[in-house]
This record gives sequence, C-alpha cells and structure tokens, in this order.
Amino acid sequence: MTLFESLARKLDRTGVDPVVWHAPPPPLTGVLAPNGVLDGAHRWTLPTGEGPEDVAVDHDGRVVTGGNDGRIWRFDSRGGATELANTRGRPLGVEVLDDGRFLVCDAERGVLRVDEKGRVDVLADAAAGRPLVACNNSAVGRDGIVYFTDSSAHFTIADHRYDLLEHRGTGRLLRLDPRTGETDLLAEGLQFANGVGLASDESFVLVAETGSYQISRVDLTGPSQGAASVWAANLPGIPDNMTSQTRDGLFWVALYSPRMRLLDLLAPYPTLRIVAANLPEAVQPNPEHAGWVIALDHRGEIVHSLRGGKGSYSPVTGVREHDGWLYLGSLTADAVARVPAPPRPGVARGE
Repeated sequence: MTLFESLARKLDRTGVDPVVWHAPPPPLTGVLAPNGVLDGAHRWTLPTGEGPEDVAVDHDGRVVTGGNDGRIWRFDSRGGATELANTRGRPLGVEVLDDGRFLVCDAERGVLRVDEKGRVDVLADAAAGRPLVACNNSAVGRDGIVYFTDSSAHFTIADHRYDLLEHRGTGRLLRLDPRTGETDLLAEGLQFANGVGLASDESFVLVAETGSYQISRVDLTGPSQGAASVWAANLPGIPDNMTSQTRDGLFWVALYSPRMRLLDLLAPYPTLRIVAANLPEAVQPNPEHAGWVIALDHRGEIVHSLRGGKGSYSPVTGVREHDGWLYLGSLTADAVARVPAPPRPGVARGE
C-alpha cells in the first residue's frame, strides 16, 4: 500500500473500498446520435414532494408513481393527481398487479403491496437470508411471481454514488412468491442491480447493472435455466429502470445520464475514487442533466434512442410505453412527463 493510498483510507468517511476496472468508451453514432425528441416533454407536476422515480400505467390507462415523501399518486388523462396511499418510506419501482393493486419497491421498507384505499402490506423486507438494503425495481410474472432487485449490500439508494465509485458488485436479483413469502436468489455480484424486465414468453428475465453500463440476462426455462449472461454491453449511458417486453418486442430502458467521463477516467484508480467519494458532492463525478431513453429488441440491439438537450426532463429513471405515449419518471424532478412514442418497427417478439 502506497503512502497516498494509506492516507486516503485513513481520511475516508464513506467506507468505500474500490476495485480496479476499465470502462469501455461508449458508442454514440448511428441511432445513438444526439436528437431533441425529449425536449418537448409535457410534464404533470406532483402535488407534493418530488422524485417520481418510476411510472406504471393501470388497467384504465392512468399513470401511477411514487414520490420522495412516500406518497403514491395516480394521474388521470389530463394530468390531475389523486393520492392513493403513503408507504412511509421511499417508493421507487411500481408495477400494476392483475387485481388492480400495486407492487412497490420501497428503498426503505422493501417489497410492498399497496391498494387504492391506502392499505400497505410488506411482502418482503429481507430475501435469501439477508435484509434488503436498497430495494429498487421489479417485474411481475403472469403467475404473480415477483422478480426484484436489491441494488447494493453496502449502500442505500441515497448513497448510490458510493456504490458506483466502489464498483464491487454486491447487487442481487431475487425472486419472491407472494403466496408463500418465500424468496430465492437468481443472480448476485451485480453492479448496482437496478431495472428488471421479463421477456413476453417469460423464458428469461433481464436486470440493468447501473455500475457496469450493461444489462444481464437470467434464463428461467430451457437447458440453460438459472444461467446468467451479459445481454447488452457497453450502453451509451447509465441504465436505470426498464420495462418488460412490450407487444412490439421492445424493452425500454431509462438512462439516468449519458456516461460520466470523469467517473470512467477514475475507473482504473481505486485510491482516486476514495478521494472522490470524500469530496463535496458538487465536485464529485456528476451526471449530465439531459434526458435519454432507449429501446432494445429481443437480441439486445438498440433500435430507438430518444434524447433531450441540457435542461430537458432529467434524470430519466423510469419509462413506460402505453397507447402511443412514453411516460417518464425521474429520481429528482417534481413531475412525471410524457412524449409521443416513436413509430413501431417490425421487431420479433420473444426469443
């Protein structure tokens, strides 16, 4: 250990323990070239709080989200909001269940089931023998099985930047049977496990690894059942929530930000990342405030890239396509947003 590293560790207040890695340069040409599609996003403001991190659409076409004050909101077609419940935590991922109730990944309370009368049931606050530290996002199968992420074993969602700087890969993809309360582990060692998406035939589940700019796949059926592999590597931005496969065969992915050049430059230098973690937040590697969502086909190829310029609705952390619209959520904005969905390409469904 060098003198510089020894000093950095002695002065560290965060507990980060970074490892060496090398970030590949992002592709930014072709379909990924800049455009201003998200610049005209129409916004529906939350009555209280901010940070509608994810968006879902209920069976009547109404948008559902949760804010940083714990409140679950539902927006009608004109943008009018009604409070449905309060989780008393920090709701992130939201899914609509077959019976009209909502599944909420709450960063502070775990996996919740919420109804529009305000009842909140905790389905899981621990999984596979460990408490949930950073419950983040989910997808729900036709049989009601829940696939969800616990982003980090060391850092809460509020301290997510430390997990990105550390890059130790302590995130998990988990499975929950709400009927029995039983959980099991599908994948571990993930770099800040985030968004979850199911294939339309439910033969595999995808998980966004925010810290490594990739999406990984776990097979749920067939001869490779249980096997994990990289499905889409070297994404152009920092992936957050994603959707299950749409009827048009697409997986939509919200990109929190274009890649942060300083964060990538620091990747091979653990000691410098310890120093960065202890600097004031204003001078740490920070995301560019520009909206971005992408859509990938069943092969993991990017077929749509919708971007906004500086100051556009951002950071985009949630995306959902419904009835010709893309609805967007954000970790820090005070509103949800929507833009027209792009024309539908002829993309195969399933595998």
